[in-house]
Amino acid sequence: QVQLVESGGGLVQAGGSLRLSCAASGRTFSRYAMGWFRQAPGKEREFVAAISWSGASTHYADSVKGRFTISRDDATNTAYLQMNSMKPEDTAVYYCAADPWGSSRYENSGSYDYWGQGTQVTVSS
Repeated sequence: QVQLVESGGGLVQAGGSLRLSCAASGRTFSRYAMGWFRQAPGKEREFVAAISWSGASTHYADSVKGRFTISRDDATNTAYLQMNSMKPEDTAVYYCAADPWGSSRYENSGSYDYWGQGTQVTVSS
């Protein structure tokens, strides 16, 4: 079992930055691929970014590529999402998720077994 707790959300002006953190419990964090998803009001949950268990591979949605960076620190069991040049359309609840199996379908929410409770990010224009 893995428990995930997101933090770092808040209100930011367009063009600003935020860094989200995802703290994981358990000793096997380093074996999990990690992902970030988001859900805006009235919309389906969508993929944002993913990082492999080793950290060697990262993947991004086209809408955030070049602006967001996913990373992980296995020493502290924490995954991060650095968000720069933020836009109003980035407004959503952001969720981190853990995939114990390293699925190649990292964009698919069904590949992830564990989810955090979410953190609200609001970007004002």
